[in-house]
Amino acid sequence: MAPPGPLLEGARPGPRTVGGVYRFLRTPRWWGINLFVLLAIPFCVFMGTWQLGKFEDRVDSHQDAERKSATSTPAAAPLASLLPVDKETSGRATEARGRYGEQFLVPDRELDGKSGAYVLTLLRTDDGRSLPVVRGWLPAGAEAPAPPSGEVTVVGALQASENQGTKGVRAAGGLPEGQLGMISAASLVNVVDDDVYDAWMTLTDSPAGLTPVPAAAAAGTGLDAKAFQNLGYTAEWFVFAGFVVFMWFRLLRREAEAARDEALGLADH
Repeated sequence: MAPPGPLLEGARPGPRTVGGVYRFLRTPRWWGINLFVLLAIPFCVFMGTWQLGKFEDRVDSHQDAERKSATSTPAAAPLASLLPVDKETSGRATEARGRYGEQFLVPDRELDGKSGAYVLTLLRTDDGRSLPVVRGWLPAGAEAPAPPSGEVTVVGALQASENQGTKGVRAAGGLPEGQLGMISAASLVNVVDDDVYDAWMTLTDSPAGLTPVPAAAAAGTGLDAKAFQNLGYTAEWFVFAGFVVFMWFRLLRREAEAARDEALGLADH
């Protein structure tokens, strides 16, 4: 076989190749890089798609809630039939019968941009347990009306117990006697002797001096900040996938240029 002739003047040899593939792509270093890229891109796409699905689920639940509110309000169901509270039963109209007992204020609750407090009264039901009932919202500085005496039947929207992540909750404590930072059985267990339902009700019609408190959307539903956080995560994962592709091409180009310089004898030694 004749030895290869000299390069023609002006010719620019490219990187050494094997079967048209850059030779450096077959080094262990590039095997590792390629393996990482092949695993990283599907993972990023999968995570982005999963986060997008979470956001779409929240949109669907929000639309379902709007459709339900647009239709005729269903008759109030017995409290026991809606427990335990979940996404389906949260916000449903319910009724309970009993006698009002101890009353508390839940401070630092806003309504229509104004600061005030919820007036929460325990309703001792016929089964011996007490249901926290928010009879309405009280403007700051006003005096809460006393609950009616005798046996009453109350109708309102069923709500799940609040937690530390609920808007308006004061989990740190330090409140004066007669006030609660969170509406839940856990916050009442050391305050009252009654066995308290792990749920609460906001009245549909409040007494004079109080404003009805609208039912809150069930946790994990509605277009709140967390829903749009899922949308943000979706964008991040797809950006990560694009960044992996960009860096792969950048490394490939840099390695190819280094190989070309070596072939021309321009590499630094």
